[in-house]
Amino acid sequence: MVVKTVPRLNRATLEKQQRTFGVGPYIMLELHCHSQYSDGTLTPTQLVQTAAAAGVKVLALTDHDTMSGCLEAAETAQGYDLTLVPGVELSTVYRGRSMHILGFYPDGDRLEAPLRERLQGRKQRAQQMLDKLHRLGYALELPQLGEGVAPSRPHLARALLAAGYVNSWEEAFDRFLGEGKPAYVGYAKFSAEDGIALLRSCGAVPVWAHPYLFAGGPVEEVLPHLVEAGLMGVEVYHPHHRRSQQERLQQLCQQYSLLITGGTDYHGPGLGAKALNSFALPMSLLAPLKAAAAHLKFPEVG
Repeated sequence: MVVKTVPRLNRATLEKQQRTFGVGPYIMLELHCHSQYSDGTLTPTQLVQTAAAAGVKVLALTDHDTMSGCLEAAETAQGYDLTLVPGVELSTVYRGRSMHILGFYPDGDRLEAPLRERLQGRKQRAQQMLDKLHRLGYALELPQLGEGVAPSRPHLARALLAAGYVNSWEEAFDRFLGEGKPAYVGYAKFSAEDGIALLRSCGAVPVWAHPYLFAGGPVEEVLPHLVEAGLMGVEVYHPHHRRSQQERLQQLCQQYSLLITGGTDYHGPGLGAKALNSFALPMSLLAPLKAAAAHLKFPEVG
């Protein structure tokens, strides 16, 4: 699906965003985190408390295919000097490979039904992987997951570890759960183009998450197609992006007038990932994101 009208940053705003990044006072922006409602290990309340203790001032909760934790996180944030940005990370497919699209500031009511469908798809996928593991001789049961929780491969990895079938999280993925491994099941066919269109229709700003983790083609080749489909931003700053890749993504954002975002993709302590607030991103990245969301919701304003 092609979206013909794509709100762009004006050149002055974009140049200011590019110029300000990395200098001046930091406001501690963290725009990619997960809670127990997807594959994180902390409750939304614990995540907000951990973020506040780390000096984060603006936190986006972007669980996979669910916004179930956003209300709890927002309520908790009121007791701290912290602003909660509602978000989601959609699991989509592009060229037959997994592609994640972040959505910021969605209308949760309008997104509820589509996410409920995505959640059901995740449950079916988890069951299919459990069935594969059983046929391989590794009988497992997932722990009871709460209402609105999106089951994922990390839940299966923890179950394998708890059952003593593997010695580490990494072994679970290397032997069973990684793409192409014996127990792997791909996502239900939900294209990146449809994911972008869905987010925009719900007032959310669609952003390509961790582009250099995408295995379906070079970033420079894929990005123009996503922009044509309505993509509005790129996650430039991510733990798996080298500095040279960050710089290249900055250039591409300038070329296509795209928003810049970033975050640690935090899933909880002790998981080998960067600590919250590792990038210390400045507030200058937030204002254009909020303005883009407002334009989607109220295009007649401004």
